[in-house]
Amino acid sequence: MDGIDVPALTLADWRAAYADGAAPAELLAPLLARRSADDPAWIHRCDDGFIAAQLDRLATPEARRLPLYGVPFAVKDNIDVAGLPTTAACPAFAFTPGRSATVVQRLMDSGAVLVGKTNLDQFATGLVGTRSPYGEVPNSFDGTYVSGGSSSGSASVVARGLAAFALGTDTAGSGRVPAGFNNLVGLKPTPGRVPMAGVLPACRTLDVVSVFALTVADAAQVMALIEGADGAVDEPAFQSHALQPPWLGSAGAPLRVGVPDSPGCDPALGYDQAFDDAVAQLRAWGLAPVPVDMAPLYAVARLLYEGPWVAERYTVVQALLESKPEALEPTVRRIIEGARRHDAAAAFRARYALEELRRQVAALWQAVDVLMVPTAPTCPTRAAVAAEPLLRNAELGRFTNFVNLLGQAALALPSGFGAGGLPFGVTFIAPGGSDAALAALGARWQAARALPLGCRLRAPRPADHALASLPAAAPTLAIAVVGAHLAGMPLHGQLVERRCRLVERTTTAPAYRLHALPDTVPPKPGLARVAEGGRAIEVEVYEMPAAAVGSFLALIAPPLGLGSVQLADGRWVKGFICEGAALAGAADISEWGGWRAWLAAR
Repeated sequence: MDGIDVPALTLADWRAAYADGAAPAELLAPLLARRSADDPAWIHRCDDGFIAAQLDRLATPEARRLPLYGVPFAVKDNIDVAGLPTTAACPAFAFTPGRSATVVQRLMDSGAVLVGKTNLDQFATGLVGTRSPYGEVPNSFDGTYVSGGSSSGSASVVARGLAAFALGTDTAGSGRVPAGFNNLVGLKPTPGRVPMAGVLPACRTLDVVSVFALTVADAAQVMALIEGADGAVDEPAFQSHALQPPWLGSAGAPLRVGVPDSPGCDPALGYDQAFDDAVAQLRAWGLAPVPVDMAPLYAVARLLYEGPWVAERYTVVQALLESKPEALEPTVRRIIEGARRHDAAAAFRARYALEELRRQVAALWQAVDVLMVPTAPTCPTRAAVAAEPLLRNAELGRFTNFVNLLGQAALALPSGFGAGGLPFGVTFIAPGGSDAALAALGARWQAARALPLGCRLRAPRPADHALASLPAAAPTLAIAVVGAHLAGMPLHGQLVERRCRLVERTTTAPAYRLHALPDTVPPKPGLARVAEGGRAIEVEVYEMPAAAVGSFLALIAPPLGLGSVQLADGRWVKGFICEGAALAGAADISEWGGWRAWLAAR
């Protein structure tokens, strides 16, 4: 595969190889052989015995039907794996759990094979990937630059084809910044979406498990397998957000994409031009980017490290910090010790400030459907981080730190390369619960950009972008409209208000008659199914969030109602029908083929 010595990269590759009869041991052998003992991306490489035990569990005909059968993955070493040490990049803190994190167990139950645990900024405190006694993880494209953190190792092994996907964690951007710096997809779910049992907290009320993958399709499938509450483990979810429909925007209107009014990307790296190119992609889709004042979001971001949330990190390492402070990496210790400046009053004041900012930010979603921001505005060298660790780190969180505090969903995507060859990424951000919609948008984006996968492992193929599954979304109902709710008609706004999505313009089966109802305001037609002499009538089919159907029904005045309507291809959907008594004396306008054509003829 274009010069690399592994037979499969994406989930589509692995599925195809196994469908052709390959065995997991055969496919995994060259990949496992590439794990170097001096590679700082790894803290623990699973040994032959651990791998063999996993393969033994897959040696049944039933196992071959598992969705991740024989697919290699890695996990950040603040996520528990039964029988393997969890270090959080701090040897003095290490312990060996008897139970795997829920997310890890779900992946193994789906057939995935764990190949190792990866390096991180100690205690997941940092966005640079250099704060670890196990070594600095270099950028996979240019080792003089940082990999991004804290999930540095997880990003590195996926970018270099050492795992098909990897789990990270994300509090302030740790699942997004490394993706941007290594030409990867970083799926950061809505807080509360993924069970956190067995994941060492950084900020327990904000943390999420994230997914690194070469493609959106792969990240989406992994997320679909690990999401959902764990009823068997007493692990509270500190945030809960209603599911959104699996699309952004509404009713066929152009997607409204907000972009920072002053992105401030690094011209020395060519990141300014790279973001301009990303905005140009939106325009190529026929969209008009909406400039956004980011000031309220930046104010939220400052709360994360300047406010009392750092005290959550302190609760995790307090005993070690007080008994053996030298065990902590110096910059990490300096950050966590800052928690001592905050008291309970400061915590409440910060919470009040956050709620006021949340109110301000809510207005943003009335103007845009999604935000597109640079994943990071620059990428520092490792030497620059060593010289000014806090300043360089702070620069990287400009577009990431606010997201979990506001309960939002985010998807980091490859977008191009700077003038010096470093990857540049963008992140799409949407309200909490929009994970499925972001994945659908992200798959379209990745297909359009057509960039090489990871660290130039190979060119993308159409199968790489096919969405086999999506994270859960709000249930929806298909509704066919025939008259005043058509696009451009007086009642179409009722669909827009309910964030409906236009699915298709088609006709009914040739079994209907259409009538112009007298004395209706605004004018409306009545659709009736007939035993003979029917015509195909123009309809538009919209997908409506199920939660909005009740309020929509309340607006429908007699003699109309919602019933079942057969479409031209034989499918039945819900749609507008009319009481038979109201059709007496109503003009039959079926010969025009639809309400819009009849109005035009008048």
